[in-house]
Amino acid sequence: MLARGPGQTGIEIIEDLRALGFDYVELPLAQIAALTPADFDELCRRLQRHALPCPTCNNFFPTSMRLTGPDADLAGAMAYAGTALERAARLGVELVVFGSGPAKMVPAGFPESAAWRQLVELLTMISPLAKRHAITVAIEPLRRQECNIVNSAAEGLALARTVDSEQIKLLIDFYHLDAENEDSRIVAAAGDMLRHVHIARPTGRSFPSAGDAPIFRRFFAALNAASYDGRISIEAYSDDFRSDAAGALAFLHRAFPKN
Repeated sequence: MLARGPGQTGIEIIEDLRALGFDYVELPLAQIAALTPADFDELCRRLQRHALPCPTCNNFFPTSMRLTGPDADLAGAMAYAGTALERAARLGVELVVFGSGPAKMVPAGFPESAAWRQLVELLTMISPLAKRHAITVAIEPLRRQECNIVNSAAEGLALARTVDSEQIKLLIDFYHLDAENEDSRIVAAAGDMLRHVHIARPTGRSFPSAGDAPIFRRFFAALNAASYDGRISIEAYSDDFRSDAAGALAFLHRAFPKN
């Protein structure tokens, strides 16, 4: 499980996460790809020193990259993906989250159907690259306030199925699911296409706690009914990180007890 505070990438709180008992950290790939070689090597050493794995990364593409529209730069995106996935593999990453709302935002006046085809082409080209590094790319649907394409888990699932690759799967983020008023039954529809989960309390995108059980009940029940045994990352914000992160971790351990 992962947690981070406001304005943080996770790099700043590696030591705190280990001290609190978190299983792993999920770091932003765009920021990792931008590190100097020396800073990247230091990050690898810090993770190893604290025995904190980084099996997942979010934020695949930087906000400056254009993935849809007339200015989409497929060649540039693939060149970047090659470098980014190579670094991810060096960290031991097994799954990279493709949310990247600003990068895939469809420009005004550009047909959504054409943007969809661009995303299919991009993911199809990334698939063998991801396979080379034994990495799965999980599509993350984002609420409409953050992006104007692939907003629902159903749309994310349709995109993954269109690409039809073992390397391209689905992430469901409860925060976005709730914002889009999507039913938790999408978990069952996704089946084994669902490979990763993010959660946060809908109000303020804050850390969940024991009192929030009713909010998450249907979603957690759907995960359990689907025998979901993948990772759950807390992607949330807090003004009291250590306290809120500890409470959220205890809450999730009760909801999903370890064997």
